[in-house]
Amino acid sequence: MATTEKMTLNMGPQHPSTHGVLRLVLELDGEIITKITPDIGYLHRGVEKLSEHRTYHQVLPLTDRLDYLAPMHNNLGYILAVEKLLDIQIPERAQTIRIIMAELTRLESHLVWIACHALDIGAMTVFIYAFREREAIMETYELISGARMTSNFFRAGGLSQDVPPEFEKKVRDFIASMPGYLDQYEGLLTTNPIWVKRTVGNGVISAEDAIDIGITGPALRGSGVDWDLRRDTPYAGYENYRFEVPVGKNCDTFDRYKVRLVEMREACKIINQALDRLKPGPVLADCPQICYPPKEKVYNSIEGLIHHFKIASEGYPVPEGEVYQGVENPKGELGFYIVSDGSSKPYRMRIRPPSFVNLQAIEKMAKGSMIADLVAVIGTLDIVLGEIDR
Repeated sequence: MATTEKMTLNMGPQHPSTHGVLRLVLELDGEIITKITPDIGYLHRGVEKLSEHRTYHQVLPLTDRLDYLAPMHNNLGYILAVEKLLDIQIPERAQTIRIIMAELTRLESHLVWIACHALDIGAMTVFIYAFREREAIMETYELISGARMTSNFFRAGGLSQDVPPEFEKKVRDFIASMPGYLDQYEGLLTTNPIWVKRTVGNGVISAEDAIDIGITGPALRGSGVDWDLRRDTPYAGYENYRFEVPVGKNCDTFDRYKVRLVEMREACKIINQALDRLKPGPVLADCPQICYPPKEKVYNSIEGLIHHFKIASEGYPVPEGEVYQGVENPKGELGFYIVSDGSSKPYRMRIRPPSFVNLQAIEKMAKGSMIADLVAVIGTLDIVLGEIDR
């Protein structure tokens, strides 16, 4: 009697398509995947524990390094949670600039996704084009903060500083050109026979399974679930903006690709609306016990210097309580749960990272597929190990 012997194979942690430190343990029957187990932890950083030993302000740079392709969203989720505990309102100009930067970050993250996803499947031209557009966003980051990635621009109460005068024109010019670039990507991929064969019908996960697993973001909407935190539980002023939430029908890799492309077009619409709403005004709340003084006061008066030094060295006390704040990160729901004991440091912080939760779906999506199809499934989840191994 013939018997079948299954083979166990390690994919990663340095396989090009696992994008770094993800290891997948595969059980194979020939080239067919019968079981898949993600093995994580190679990049573990201990961010949640580190946060207990830093002031609320000092925690902020740690959040940049979670999803390092969407640093502004990490900052925003954390800052909104802290502002909930402090019960402070931020100025309208700061609110509007936050929206602009959050949506630029969504574009930047999705550009890296489509570049790497396409390259994994063999489309190198899209990789080069998408990084060209990403560079323009990186220049905007540098313009407002001096840093190209981990910008650390948001603050409790508003922003670290106002944007320079050339900011608005630079963003408008880029957003005006972005739909044309998206048309280029679609022209190269959407009807490409190779792309269609590699993505249509691959990585299917039903709406019911996606909800059960806890998937969020484009991966959930690709399965036909109409859910977006920006619209359904608005934060940071998103209730004032008009945009569509795209959803898929066939629950496969191609649908998740299309959802993200439409999201990029909608992000451009939101940014244009925000630019139209951008009016002169302060970018920090009038809360001297929480917000740093303007630099000119620090440099030119002893009172300003002492004020700055006191907040920098001691932090600011946050009222006792607990809070959860979720934001629609480019990869899904990014949530911060913070417990305050009334001191200047979080008593406990727990992060709900979308990549970590979405990664659970990989077995459901890839089981029964061939090894080559797994490459497309990893790309369609758009994971970042920085927040998985937080």
